[in-house]
This record gives sequence, structure tokens and C-alpha cells, in this order.
Amino acid sequence: MRHSLDTTLRWTGSGLEPVQGAPAAALLAADSWLVDAGYERAAGAHWARFGAACRELGVPRDELVAFRSAVVAVLPPEGRWFPRVELTGGGLALRLRRAPPLQRDARVLVGAPGDPRRRPRRKGPDLELLAGLREQARGAGADELLLCDGRGRLLEGALSSLLWWEDGVLWTTPDESALPGVTRALLLSIAGERGVPVRRRAPDPAELAGREAWLTSALHGIRAVSAWVAPRQEAGPPARAGEWREALDRHG
Repeated sequence: MRHSLDTTLRWTGSGLEPVQGAPAAALLAADSWLVDAGYERAAGAHWARFGAACRELGVPRDELVAFRSAVVAVLPPEGRWFPRVELTGGGLALRLRRAPPLQRDARVLVGAPGDPRRRPRRKGPDLELLAGLREQARGAGADELLLCDGRGRLLEGALSSLLWWEDGVLWTTPDESALPGVTRALLLSIAGERGVPVRRRAPDPAELAGREAWLTSALHGIRAVSAWVAPRQEAGPPARAGEWREALDRHG
């Protein structure tokens, strides 16, 4: 089967059928992962997260198993892809997308106080909103927008997890206000294997001034924060990022 840059395939119950454009119904659940020359990074963990959300929404396990087999069968063996599996009111679907260029760093902008998400712990329902917020950040010269709670403390990126380093401790934000990021979980697991302490808190932006901070995602892996567009403050040097990218590639 030949694939365009963005092909949508609808699950019929027995196979995948091409449709024009993305499904019109609102997203109930979704997940994406990187496929590079046939290698799928942490695909099992992404399917587990997507499957848990779908089962919570009433999709039978057998149907998910059949859908996954059909998706795996159509993933191209060459090139870089960023497929997204979706559940909407219209059923299951696959968006087969070319992966955009890899980024190693990111400029960040801190958003207004107050978490705008309806379902912070499930990927899908807030994706359109979050993508729009990221586009607003791009219009201001940033690559990602950081979400805040009502007191202005950082929660995570619009489409990424937030981690940072303090005196040999790897910090991230509290689980209850963060999407269970697959890449984030892999890095925390690597930290455990290396004996690196892991802590959690929601920091004020000023607490990260001059510190090595990362945005993590399935697409880019680790992006080191290279500049704070707002508030204006110093970004820390990415002293550990390269080594941990290598470790992530080995574990993914």
C-alpha cells in the first residue's frame, strides 16, 4: 500500500480502510510513537497506555488486539514515521504521518496560571487545545508552552513532559497533574537503574533558572531547554542530555 505524508485509515472491525482526512468526531483517546526504518521505539508502552484508555471507554480487548495487528501490518519498513492511533465516537483509526525533523533543544514560554485541560491524565481529549496553545507559543518565538497550576507553578509542557536537574537529583512534576508520559517513565526507570535519586514537585519557573531542564516526548526524546522566552531567565547548559539520549535509545 502506498502512503501519503498523512494517511487516515479507519478500523472496520476486520481491517483498515482509507478515508479522506482525519475522523471528524472528537478524540476520546490517542497515542503516538516514533517508527524509524521499521524500529518502533517503546511501542509496547504506548499501546498499553492507549489500550487502558480504550478499555476504560468500553472497547473490547479482542478488538484492540485485532486493531493493533492491523496497524503493525501497515507500518512502513523504511523512513521516519510518527503514527497516531485514535479512538473517537466513530471508532478506532490510524493516522499514518511522516515524522517531522528531530529537535535537540527547545525554547519555552510559560503560560498563564490555571490548567486548561479537562483530562490531564488521558491523551486525546485535550490534544486540539494543547496543539493550539503550542502554536500560540510558536507565534511568540518559543517551541513549547509550559502549563501552570492556579498559583503559576509548572506542571508540564503542552505536548511534553518536564524534567530538570538539581545537585545530582532528577526532578519531574507530580504524577497527579501530568500525563503518564512514556518517555518520561523510561527516563525515570533509567535513573533508578543508575541509582540517581528522583523527586517530584511543581516548581515556580524561577526555580529552574540556570538549571539543566528537559522536555521529553515520544517524537523528540529529550529536548534540552535552550532559552526561556518568558519569563526571561538563564537556561542551564545541557551537560547530561547527550549521555541520557544514548541511554534512552538503548532502553527504548
